[in-house]
Amino acid sequence: MKRLLTCFVAMLITGSAIAEHHAAVEEEVHAAVSGFNDAYATNDVEAYFGYYADDATVYFSGARQSIPAYHELWVELIKAGGGVEANEMSDVKVQIMPSGTVAVATSFIDNVTRSPEGEKSVAKAFETDVWQKIDGEWKIVSLHYSEIAPL
Repeated sequence: MKRLLTCFVAMLITGSAIAEHHAAVEEEVHAAVSGFNDAYATNDVEAYFGYYADDATVYFSGARQSIPAYHELWVELIKAGGGVEANEMSDVKVQIMPSGTVAVATSFIDNVTRSPEGEKSVAKAFETDVWQKIDGEWKIVSLHYSEIAPL
């Protein structure tokens, strides 16, 4: 009986330590998600692209996109006077995988983008980001952004 009780107490302590670790990891991921969104919303192109892993895959506008081509597009858009005017996230959910080095973040996005000619595009979307801790930093390894059609 003593052995069973000792095992039970050890499991409770281990479970508590795991929960505390996952809470700390979740805070780190929330900070990364927030930093990523802030960099995008403020048109800080280099900070924004710094959140992507070198081999990240991204899907938006109905197709998989190349990170180098996407980066070039944003540099040119900003130089020409276009950019993001608003990018508000809501209903952010973060799920930490058991390893503690991979996480999935989902959110709804309300976006307003301005073309170089001054035309505004308004969109509501759902975004899923897969984050991985690489060399001590949280990086996006996959992102899927789907616009939600107006009702």
